Amino acid sequence: MRWDDLVARIRAGHRLEAEEALAVLACPEEETLDLVAAASRLRRDAFGMRVKLNYLVSLKTGLCPEDCGYCSQALGSAAPILKYSWLDPAEAVRQARAGIDGGAARVCLVASGRGPMDRDVDRVAGIASALKQEHPGVEVCACLGLLKDGQAEALRSAGVDAYNHNVNTAASHHEQIVRTHTYADRLATLEKVAQAGVSPCSGLIIGMGESDAQIVEALFALRDLEVESLPINFLIPFDGTPMQGRWDLTPLQCLRVVALARLIHPRTEIRLAGGRELHLRGLQGLALHLANSIFLGDYLTSEGQAASADLDMIRDAGFTIERPTGEQPGACGEAGSASPSAAAPSPRRRGAGTDVEANA
Repeated sequence: MRWDDLVARIRAGHRLEAEEALAVLACPEEETLDLVAAASRLRRDAFGMRVKLNYLVSLKTGLCPEDCGYCSQALGSAAPILKYSWLDPAEAVRQARAGIDGGAARVCLVASGRGPMDRDVDRVAGIASALKQEHPGVEVCACLGLLKDGQAEALRSAGVDAYNHNVNTAASHHEQIVRTHTYADRLATLEKVAQAGVSPCSGLIIGMGESDAQIVEALFALRDLEVESLPINFLIPFDGTPMQGRWDLTPLQCLRVVALARLIHPRTEIRLAGGRELHLRGLQGLALHLANSIFLGDYLTSEGQAASADLDMIRDAGFTIERPTGEQPGACGEAGSASPSAAAPSPRRRGAGTDVEANA
């Protein structure tokens, strides 16, 4: 397939079809960079060379009653993670402030569990309201699980801009990864969010044994849902979970999935999320020519690469950090400027001419 021709058709209004989508995932490795170069035009059409930074605050971690097989917080998980109940609201705001000072334009307030009680929604609403008072230009996204009637409206009233609830995988694969709730349950929450006028954010996790056809199925479902923000996670196979030791992905395969997401969702915010460091590895910067958004720093239960390394990666690839409305540049500096984390060169003290083993 000629990728430039396909992208030209998409730019003219064509919606990718299933056969074309499967061809993208089957793209030969030696053609993957050609695919990226073509699909990157869609990214630039919608977002230029801007990258949005997002920052996670885990308000409540672990001890979840759901049995999601991919999750280190799930029922039965023996993963060695932090576990704590609700953060004090002032501490939650302080944690969010650290991400905003680092350049984040969106703060994601996340709590483990099946879904919130009304008092939990009130707690999150208070945190969101405090953040909006301090930083009115920063987007606030909540991720609290399955919502009941009226809860999305309460969050919106407090200033919550978006609600994340990932479909995670295709409907045809859902029962292979979780049994304590259904795919329909997830769709019902996304419907509540959209009806309340809150921006729907939903994505998927790659690497859980799904087929190429199921990746296509999930991405088409997200297109039908008209999500405005689409995070792509790559499985983090924690020891102590049913998916421990599962390393099915290659960096080029991950890159093709991100390219496919851009081709199916040409104007949607696509975010590189959990596991990108583990699976994209040295291709993360290249993936930013497809995705326009990343999480800064750490995730819910796993550590990400250093925030300074993220910022260096963005600068080195020639991108500009997207600023929240009305916010002034902070510690993250400007893309294209000299890296504040650059270190002086280190003289060699090992290998030939020394008594120290070589770096090999």
